[in-house]
Amino acid sequence: MDILDRLRRIEQLEQANAAPAAVLNEVRELLAEAEVWVRSEGRESERARAAVDALRGALQAGDETVLEGERTLVA
Repeated sequence: MDILDRLRRIEQLEQANAAPAAVLNEVRELLAEAEVWVRSEGRESERARAAVDALRGALQAGDETVLEGERTLVA
């Protein structure tokens, strides 16, 4: 699944009031895919790395408000 598809999937889950665990699983997958994309495309810029790091930190902290704001930085 590509990153934009994953973002759409997360949005659909949120709109459907899915269980937080389901949304969190998608966010984890998004993070893994974003890391692979940043490295494979040669786009490992400071900004891209910062966005991935912010997602990772928010995911570890369980901070859903940060996760919501950071999604658009990865796409």
